[in-house]
Amino acid sequence: MKWRYAILGGTVAAAAATTVHDLVQTKHAIIRNFPVVGHARYFLERFGPELRQYIVTSNDEERPFSRDQRRWVYASSKLENNYFGFGTDNDVETVVGYPIIKHRTFTGPGAATMPHAQEEIVLPCAKVMGSARGRTHAFRPSSVVNISGMSFGSLSGKAVESLNKGAAMAGCLQNTGEGALSPHHRHGGDIIFQIGTSYFGCRDDRGRFEMARLVDLVQSAPVRAIEVKLSQGAKPGLGGMLPGGKVSREIAEIRGIPEGVDCASPSRHEVFHDVDSMLDFVESVAQATGLPVGIKSAVGNLTMWDELTAAMSSGDRGVDFVNIDGGEGGTGAAPMIFADSVAYPFRIAFAEVYRRFAHADLTDDVVFIGAGKLGIPENAVVAFALGVDMVNAGREAMMSIGCIQAQKCHTDHCPVGVATQNPRYTRGLDVSLKSVRAANYVRSLRRDLLKVSEAIGVVHPGLISPRDVDIVSGTRSALGLAETYGYDPTRPRLGPDLVREIEAIMVAQDATFPGAAEAHH
Repeated sequence: MKWRYAILGGTVAAAAATTVHDLVQTKHAIIRNFPVVGHARYFLERFGPELRQYIVTSNDEERPFSRDQRRWVYASSKLENNYFGFGTDNDVETVVGYPIIKHRTFTGPGAATMPHAQEEIVLPCAKVMGSARGRTHAFRPSSVVNISGMSFGSLSGKAVESLNKGAAMAGCLQNTGEGALSPHHRHGGDIIFQIGTSYFGCRDDRGRFEMARLVDLVQSAPVRAIEVKLSQGAKPGLGGMLPGGKVSREIAEIRGIPEGVDCASPSRHEVFHDVDSMLDFVESVAQATGLPVGIKSAVGNLTMWDELTAAMSSGDRGVDFVNIDGGEGGTGAAPMIFADSVAYPFRIAFAEVYRRFAHADLTDDVVFIGAGKLGIPENAVVAFALGVDMVNAGREAMMSIGCIQAQKCHTDHCPVGVATQNPRYTRGLDVSLKSVRAANYVRSLRRDLLKVSEAIGVVHPGLISPRDVDIVSGTRSALGLAETYGYDPTRPRLGPDLVREIEAIMVAQDATFPGAAEAHH
């Protein structure tokens, strides 16, 4: 009998010790918030591939991100082995619309061939944002991978701070989202400030846009550009929505709204009503701040884009960048019909817009940004081939700091403290650790983009062209990206001056690494 009591006592003591350890440790948010039982998740995750062969789903069935995609993000953020063994388990034999990247056997002065030596090489944008229109503070973004617009409110303060510190470490930009520039954004990372339809952070006491407040705001922080949000992929034609349960006192004070009450933004802007007045607004903001100013939009009716490119062709007014958000983009809260069925998915959306700018001969004057599951390497490569100059990662950046795709963003019950304001959950998110993981993820994605560029035979992902990617229908047929999306196959990806500039930047960087000269021979 005594031995039974001894075993029971030992079990209780072990559970108590584990509980104390779990509550104190900061490495795993899920274990800190759910001591002892949280270990089950990591056990199941570790043996998941074996179990799924018999009783669960395959590695590529889950949505919005498959297990393989999430595993790549998690491993990359922790600098663990993010390789995959035994070949692809994608259904390449039957899938329609599968992208194939076409490597070259022989190249000219392509990227260096040193295995993984370029992890610390900076991958700047191939264009200088704002230079075409002579903005006072035009600049070349130092990273082609940046953090997408996610507001403080949708995300917790600790999550925003982790992403901002990670952006500073990785040398990339963080977009504020429409929820204003909070204290959590002020930890060293460069900022793109987003102006939404509620004008949070730059509005007067009655909720109307106020230029003086915008000027004061951008001068108080490292804001490098301003983005006017027309719509977003997961809820296009619908204003931002922050459920009342997530509107804390701090958020209410920052936004100037009632605490605990649903915060719904208008679906359209008050300060402009058509392309002509929008361009007037863009130019007035650029003149007042000196910063590059662009627009973010999902894509549905294409009339606006026809009118925009026609208006910009005169050269008098224009946007400095265009951020296209695919209909598959994420959000913290949206009606199902909007998330599922409103707005084109990214590839169609971007191609429709880019073709119009190309036809107007404006592509070299505008920095193109893409978003909507583009934080995964293969999606990003296709986006670059279609014409983007930079990609924004939203949910993938969230996963790098602990998101487990619980899809509870709209409930304020995110179990890992990323998309919630509940202290019960946010206590588990350790900023010092998660910020490093965010930076690791950005660097890992840039590394993969550089290695794929090398395989294609170019020095930079901005030089990947439509001819470098085919869209295949199983093992039956393949169609070039240009033919698939109606591009002119003879049109160069970038103008010759831009090509020379980015090639010179990349070659100069590469030459500073030991062994570079040997690698090029």
